[in-house]
Amino acid sequence: MFKIRPLLSALGNNRLTLERRGKQIHQQTTRRRTGPVCKTWSCAPRTLLCMMSEGPRSEETAKLLKRANEENDDSAEMATKKLKAEGDIVEDEKKCPKKKVALLVAYSGKGYYGMQRNTGTSQFRTIEDELVAALIKSGCIPENHGDEMKKMSFQRCARTDKGVSAAGQVVSLKLRLIEDTVEKINEHLPQQIRVLGLKRVTQGFNSKNNCDARTYAYMLPTVAFSSKDYDTADTAAFRLEPETLQKVNSLFSLYKGTHNFHNFTSQKAPSDPSARRYITEMFCGEPFMNSDTQFAVITVRGQSFMLHQIRKMIGLVIAVAKGYAKEEVMERSWGQDKVDVPKAPGLGLVLERVHFDRYNKRFGGDGLHERLDWDLEEEAIKSFKEAHIYPTIVMTERQEGSMVSWMSTLPIHDFEATATATESQDNKEQKQDNADLGNDSD
Repeated sequence: MFKIRPLLSALGNNRLTLERRGKQIHQQTTRRRTGPVCKTWSCAPRTLLCMMSEGPRSEETAKLLKRANEENDDSAEMATKKLKAEGDIVEDEKKCPKKKVALLVAYSGKGYYGMQRNTGTSQFRTIEDELVAALIKSGCIPENHGDEMKKMSFQRCARTDKGVSAAGQVVSLKLRLIEDTVEKINEHLPQQIRVLGLKRVTQGFNSKNNCDARTYAYMLPTVAFSSKDYDTADTAAFRLEPETLQKVNSLFSLYKGTHNFHNFTSQKAPSDPSARRYITEMFCGEPFMNSDTQFAVITVRGQSFMLHQIRKMIGLVIAVAKGYAKEEVMERSWGQDKVDVPKAPGLGLVLERVHFDRYNKRFGGDGLHERLDWDLEEEAIKSFKEAHIYPTIVMTERQEGSMVSWMSTLPIHDFEATATATESQDNKEQKQDNADLGNDSD
C-alpha cells in the first residue's frame, strides 16, 4: 500500500514530462518540417497525435498545390496562345506591312451625324463608322484596331456637321495595301460614301495638321436673296437679278482677311485667340436652273473654320441682303460686342476641297511621294457630286423647304441687340449644339 503512492507520483511526473516534450516537438515541427527525430519512445504518443492532426492539413495543402499547378497550366496555355497570336500578327505584318496613306473620300451627309465617330453612341451613326467598318471587312486594318484607330494613326482633315456632305474629304492612316485596295473598300461602303483615291504619304503626314486651307461650297435656292417682302409661296418663279448678285458679293468680300469670328460660333469669348480666322475668298457664283428652281453656289476658302462659322457667315449676309439688318452689323460682329447672328440651314454645305500647298512644295517633287492635288480624280469627284450630293440637296429642299422655313425666322432676330439681350438666343443655340452630338465642324 505504502509503495504504490511513490509509484503513482513517479508516473504522474513522467506524464508531465511527456506532455512538455510533445509540445516542444510539435512547435519544432510547425516551425520547420524537417528536424531531429525523437529518439525516445516516450515522445511517440504525442508525435503520433501531431501526425494524425496534420493529416487533414496535408490533404488541404495537396489540393491547393494541385489547384495552383492547374492555374499555372492555364496561364501557360494562355501565354502560349497570346504568343502564337502575336507571332501570327508579326508574320501577317511581314506578309502585308502597313503603309501611311491619304484617302480621298466623298459622301452625302444626309442621315448621318457628321463625320467624326462617337465611340459608345452607336445610335448616332457617322461617316467614319461606315468607313472604319469597311476598312476592317476589306482586310485593310486589323479587326482589333477598329475601336482604337489611333493605333492606325487615323486622322480626318475636317470634321463636318450633321447632314453636311463632302466631295474632297481627306483622311490619313496606316493600312495594309492589298490588291485593288480602293475597290475592296468600296465594296463594303453604302453608295452615298465612296473612296475616290489613295496616295502614299510620308510617315509623319497628318491630314489635319498638314492642311493649309479648306474650301467649302454652299448650294442654295436664289430666293434666299429676295426682298423680305417677297411672297415665298412661289419660290420657283424667283430669278436673281445681276444687281442683287453684285450686292451679295460685295457683302461676302467683307469677310476676306483676318477677323474675330467669336459671334459666328458657340461659347467663344471675344478675347479668345482661336476666334481669329483668316478667309482668303468668298463669293456667290452665277445662278443656274435645276428642275424649275433657280440655285446658286457660294464658295468660301479659309485656313480653318469653327463650329457653324460658315453657316452663320452666310446667314448674316442673307439677313442684310433681304433688308432685316443694316450692313454695319457685319463690322460690328467682329468687335467686342455680342451680336445676334442667324445660322443658315446645314443642308447645302459641302466640303469641296482641302489644300496641302506646303506639303506639296516640300515633298511633291522629291521623286518619292505624290502631290496631294487629286487632279486625276477630278472627273470622279464631279460624277459623285452630280449623282449623290446635288440631287439630295435639291430634292430635300423641294420636299422640306428648309431654306424658306429658315427665312421665316429672320424677323425674330434682333440685330441691334445688346450683349445681355442676345444671351437667351445663345443659350438656345447651345442647347441645340449639345443635342447634335458629333456635329463639330473644323
